[in-house]
Amino acid sequence: MKRIVLGLLAATAMVLPAFAADVQPAILYDLGGKFDKSFNEAAYHGAEKFKTETGTAYVEFEVSNASQREQALRRFAEDGRNPIVMAGFAWEDALKVVAKEYPDLNFAIIDDAVDLPNVRSLVFKENEGSYLVGILAAMASKTKKVSFIGGMDIPLIRKFECGYVGGAKSAGATDVIQNMTGDTPAAWNDPAKGGEIAKTQIDQGSDVVYAAAGGTGVGVLQAAADAGKLGIGVDSNQNGLQPGKVLTSMMKRVDVAVYTAFMDGKNGTFKGGLQNLGLKEGGVDYALDDNNKALVTDEMKAAVEKAKADIIAGKLEVHDYTADNACPY
Repeated sequence: MKRIVLGLLAATAMVLPAFAADVQPAILYDLGGKFDKSFNEAAYHGAEKFKTETGTAYVEFEVSNASQREQALRRFAEDGRNPIVMAGFAWEDALKVVAKEYPDLNFAIIDDAVDLPNVRSLVFKENEGSYLVGILAAMASKTKKVSFIGGMDIPLIRKFECGYVGGAKSAGATDVIQNMTGDTPAAWNDPAKGGEIAKTQIDQGSDVVYAAAGGTGVGVLQAAADAGKLGIGVDSNQNGLQPGKVLTSMMKRVDVAVYTAFMDGKNGTFKGGLQNLGLKEGGVDYALDDNNKALVTDEMKAAVEKAKADIIAGKLEVHDYTADNACPY
């Protein structure tokens, strides 16, 4: 009997480490790195919040080129990491392959949709949050000319752009200058080019510049501040990057999406399917804190809060780009 008990204990000792690895989550960042001050960093903060609250460690990977995606994802799956969260639409192709091969693992992708039972697809109504910061931009502008700088020219970034145009024009902007940084993934991490585009827009009369461009946006905010103009941040709360010079930030709660996915995995409540997160769901918002409170007047706050309430109640529809790539505003 003693020999049998010892044998069972030894077997248990071998099983426990494997089980611990099975419930350890993982996150894979997109190009630009986890400290891009924007999209990836928001994902990182969600993972860190989970680790702090639960004491459960996670593993991570920062992709540096597209060829690494499937290999990195497969490595985490082979190790039994669960759930595995991918930050960015560019993980879609790799996920479609790997998730099918590991049906017992849970995956989540941010900014794209993959129709598999073990995949949670998290997309956001960026146009709604961008509409709000567009209102603030127009009301803060002295020239009534504001501008937008996107990262990679893709439909996702056009959602930010269209909502911003709608909000700005609704609040009196006469012109919304619009530029994209590029058409390759390098557009997410080129602060110098972002700064150059911002300077050009300012020369054309813009005095409030909204950047939805990942790490490139850091250069946009710097250029706006150097010129004595206002910038608008994105994804993370970037108000503190140039205190008193960032009007607000369009908060895209990637941090909450990552935290919730990890927590659901830990609690055994993870479910696949599509989640489309807007103002009503707490997926997007605008940032107000000590760094920008002097820039947002009571009148501006009242206007943006009314629009927010109307959107949540379904009284105000915020348009997106149409199928033929046209913004209705």
